[in-house]
Amino acid sequence: MRWIIPTVNPEAIAEVREGQNLSPLMARLLVLRGVEQAQEVEPFLHPSLSELHDPLLMAGMKEAVERIGQAVARREKVLVYGDYDVDGTMAVVVLLTALRSLGAEVEAYIPHRLTDGYGMRVPVVEKAAAEGVRVVLSVDTGIREHEVLERARELGVDAIVTDHHQPDTHLPPALAILNPKRADCAYPDKNLAGVGVAFKLGQALLKKFRPELTEKTLASYLKIVAIGTIADVVPLLGENRIIARYGLAGLAQPSHAGLQALLDVAGLNGKEASAGDVAFRVAPRLNAAGRMENARDVIELFTTADAARARRIAERLDNLNQQRQRTEEEILDEVAQIMAREPARAQRYSLVFSGEGWHRGVIGIVAQRIAEKYHRPTLVIGVEQGVGQGSGRSIPRFNLLKALTRSSDLFERFGGHSQAAGFTLPAERIGELERRLETFSRAVLAPEDLEPMLRVDAEIGLEAIDEAFYQDLRDLEPYGLGNPGPVFGARNLLLADPPRILKDKHLKLRVAGGGRAFDALMWRGVGKVPPLARGQQVDAAFTVEQNVFQDRATLQIILKDLLVRD
Repeated sequence: MRWIIPTVNPEAIAEVREGQNLSPLMARLLVLRGVEQAQEVEPFLHPSLSELHDPLLMAGMKEAVERIGQAVARREKVLVYGDYDVDGTMAVVVLLTALRSLGAEVEAYIPHRLTDGYGMRVPVVEKAAAEGVRVVLSVDTGIREHEVLERARELGVDAIVTDHHQPDTHLPPALAILNPKRADCAYPDKNLAGVGVAFKLGQALLKKFRPELTEKTLASYLKIVAIGTIADVVPLLGENRIIARYGLAGLAQPSHAGLQALLDVAGLNGKEASAGDVAFRVAPRLNAAGRMENARDVIELFTTADAARARRIAERLDNLNQQRQRTEEEILDEVAQIMAREPARAQRYSLVFSGEGWHRGVIGIVAQRIAEKYHRPTLVIGVEQGVGQGSGRSIPRFNLLKALTRSSDLFERFGGHSQAAGFTLPAERIGELERRLETFSRAVLAPEDLEPMLRVDAEIGLEAIDEAFYQDLRDLEPYGLGNPGPVFGARNLLLADPPRILKDKHLKLRVAGGGRAFDALMWRGVGKVPPLARGQQVDAAFTVEQNVFQDRATLQIILKDLLVRD
């Protein structure tokens, strides 16, 4: 990888350190994360629940709270219309819990990824209206559903939208629209996930109708809100940082049967969970339901009080996740075979792969894995009965949605953003899509854009890594978008032990420098580094973690890149 080491003005570091007990390195890390004044240090390192914004600052909140209060008083039926990803399902759980605590008659609808697709559908609203539903409450969806919400209005159903996606120029017809990205919304934090917006509505409802509830009750919601927030990869800054910090702390002592069962199958019950644990161990198990079958199991998991039932659902989600992993690997194996048969593909500026029967629920993850491996914009398409269902992932300097828009005549439908997109097209058009994407990629990308880059926060010596150093890093957590885990570079290290292969794909080695030596792991490192021998000199880019084995904690480094010196 090409290391990018940002330059930081020494005056900025001095400004942040003013009156603070900070090392120069810690101040540098804070400046790189947008903390520019000394008074910003404490709120960043030690966020407080008191810093959560008043939900009534959000446009539409007053109207939404009043209408839901009327629905509760009149015993009107309410339908929460969700989405099948983790953000969407957690948002449903938050509002079901809040509304039922108020005594509302409320049920939820979760679309099926393979049969319903993304977004809201008119037949669902029509069926709900026929069954007496008077309020439809969308979560993590709805901001562009003009047709569906117009039909709801025709049927006399009041729609309340809670969403965080970018709105159209004109908002859809709804009684209330809660979305901090609305142009006319003065809410201070624009980066809430869908579950975060749902939480703000729940917060406002409980404040108005259940004022006797304590801050502890409110904090109990943050476990679920944190899972959805982290899974949706929104910036972990501002309110999201507060949500994630308190939510993760709460996961160490889960009281709900479903959450306990989920953490148990993920190997986290009773342990302190990090944002990485949620992203890579908890969220995939929840996502597996929507990817492989139906996400309703997730709602049942978090709303049942039956511990045995919760355990069965959690084990089912775990099995679905294993099935998802196997399906991904099968497709990746086919892609590897294609690359081996057609080595010229490695010289392309973009990659397109398609296969008969490739599972639609996993092609997005496969596209991400390929894009990361080859550092190329990538489309992966599953073909069924002559129709291609595709998903794409991109690299930083390539706007994937713009590229697809230039070929809009090929698609039956498409959408997304600069780094990820989905689409449907007739299978016979895949070849033409591949040709056009390559032509566009070569027009807008330079060869250096195809080189993977790694941001290195600072260069240090291994002698700097001790327990105090690690505790400073802990204060920066939780890590995520907007606040990435610090990556350090160290030069002229000695390879103390050559690599050992773990589970056929990971590497473990030992590096030494500055009088210190550390175990080093490189996840999926097989094939990423040349043959290495004891005594070779290397440069390493890495993060620092704590490894606990048999109740003994030691520091280790996780390699992001390893360069062999001549």
